[in-house]
Formats: sequence, structure tokens, C-alpha cells
Amino acid sequence: MRLLAFLSLLALVLQDTGTASFPTKERKRREEQMPEEGDASEVLPLGNDVLSPHNYGEVIDLSNFEELTDYGDQPPEVKVTSLAPATRISPAKSTVAPETPSSNPTMSRPTAAGLIPSSQPNHGLPTCLVCVCLGSSVYCDDIDLEDLPPLPRRTAYLYARYNRISHIRTEDFKGLTKLKRIDLSSNLISYIDNNAFGLLHALRELILPENLLEALPVLPTGIEILDVRLNRLQSSGIQPAAFRALEKLRFLYLSDNLLDSIPGPFPLSLRSLHLQNNLIETVQRDVFCDPEEHKYTRRQLEDIRLDGNPINLSLFPSAYFCLPRLPIGCFT
Repeated sequence: MRLLAFLSLLALVLQDTGTASFPTKERKRREEQMPEEGDASEVLPLGNDVLSPHNYGEVIDLSNFEELTDYGDQPPEVKVTSLAPATRISPAKSTVAPETPSSNPTMSRPTAAGLIPSSQPNHGLPTCLVCVCLGSSVYCDDIDLEDLPPLPRRTAYLYARYNRISHIRTEDFKGLTKLKRIDLSSNLISYIDNNAFGLLHALRELILPENLLEALPVLPTGIEILDVRLNRLQSSGIQPAAFRALEKLRFLYLSDNLLDSIPGPFPLSLRSLHLQNNLIETVQRDVFCDPEEHKYTRRQLEDIRLDGNPINLSLFPSAYFCLPRLPIGCFT
């Protein structure tokens, strides 16, 4: 009986000793598995997986990440090639689909050199930047022009006064079939191409005072007002019968030139003829009237000025019999 009790007590003592040593052994086993400080194989709790040097490739998939670069103290360089998100092209479908035009209008950005030029015609824009264009009128006054700029085809009235234009060329008015008035007063025009105005069939007024002209070009037949005052116009610079073909001519101003004779004959439509301050010394008998038609009267030609010329008008009485009024000038 005593032996049985002793064995039972011994069994209890051995059981307590094993139970006390179990936590110590378990603790040592776990400490051996814990990494030291700074160990790269530190265990991270990732759900039910434990990261270790043997299985980190299975736990974290690094195939979609680029290798990081150590930039030190320098900020990383960022390269932006496009603001649009990158699209992946499947290797099986390498063919690029053709672009389809968008239905939404797009606006082009200006280039560094300036605005992108339009494909539409400029309608004379360069000229209208230098001159003032109002409807069919173009004003190029007092802007130091040396040549006439290209004019819009719709131009009907041109004013290019107080400039330094010296030569009028045939191409200056080419295709300008709507021109009705040209005013080139106070320039330096010394020469006009012979056909510069010849094809301007709509031209009614040609204003050329205060220039350096010595001769006149061919004039359009529809002209009504011709003003060539204060030039250097000579009688040899006017073609014979140059004004007779101008059947609509009403006002002819040739004063303050170098004319030594009256450049007739004149059309029946003429109302006013200014020839003052020239070098005229004589009056032809038929310059105003037809010597064979004594009963004919030119009632429209009421304004003739010959004052300021070295001529005695009283010496030529037969030259005025058809006129409603005598010319203005010296009769003594």
C-alpha cells in the first residue's frame, strides 16, 4: 500500500516537471525562428502566408513592377511622353486600326512662328493692313508708299494721295474691272505705262494733280473727269485727238503745266476746260468750233480758262464764234 502511494506521488512530481519545462522549450524554439534586428528575412504577417527567403517570390508577385533606381540626393527624373494613358497592344493583334475622323470640330494651336495660315484666300488682307478698306473704297493716303500695293478685286474707289509713288505699271490695275475713281494726287509720278488705264472700262474719274508727268497714257473712253493740274505735261506728250474719243468727258483740268498749244479737238460733251498758267501763245481756228458750221453752237462748253498764258485772245476772234461765252484770259 505504501509502495503504491509512493509511485503515485512520483508520477505527479514527474508530470509537473515536464509541464514546467514545456514553455521554456517552446519559447526557445520561437526565439530561434525570430530574425535578428536588421535581418532582411524578417517575417511579415501577410494573412495566412509567412514571408521568408525561401517563399517570398510566391507570396508577392513582382513581375509588374519596374526596378527602382537609387537617385541619392538628386530628385528622380520624370519623362512624360504623352498625357494620354498608355494602351497595351496585344501581341496577337499588332495591326493598328485606321483612324476615323471625329465629328467634333478641333481647334489648332498656334505654332512658334505664328498663327497657322488659313487655306482660305486673304481677299487683299495685306493691302488692308497697310491701307484702310471700307467696302469698295481703299484709302492709302500719306503712308509713304513707293508703289501701289495689290488691290482687292472689289475696289471701286482708290485714294493713294500724298505718297512717293513714281511709276504706274500696267499690272497695278490688272483685273480691277470695277474701278470708278483713281486719285493719286501729290505723288512723284513721272511715268505711266501706256496701257495702265486702257482696260478700266468702268473708270469715270482720274485725278492726277501735283505729280511730275510729262505725257499722258491711253485713256479709257468712259472717263468723265480728268485732272492733271500742276504737272510737267507738254504738248508733245499728248497724242493727237487724244480727247476726241472720250465721248463722256465733261471736266478737263490741264492748268499749271508746260503746254504750248491747246490740245484739241474736244468732245461735244465737254463742259469745263482749264488751261491757265501754261505756255500757250496761239489758238487754232478749229480747236473749239467747226469752221464749216457757222450756225452750230456748243452750248455745254461754258467754262474755258486761258488766263496766265502769254497770249492775246483778241487776235483769234474766229475761234470763239460757236461758244456761248468767251474764254477767260487776256484780250489786250
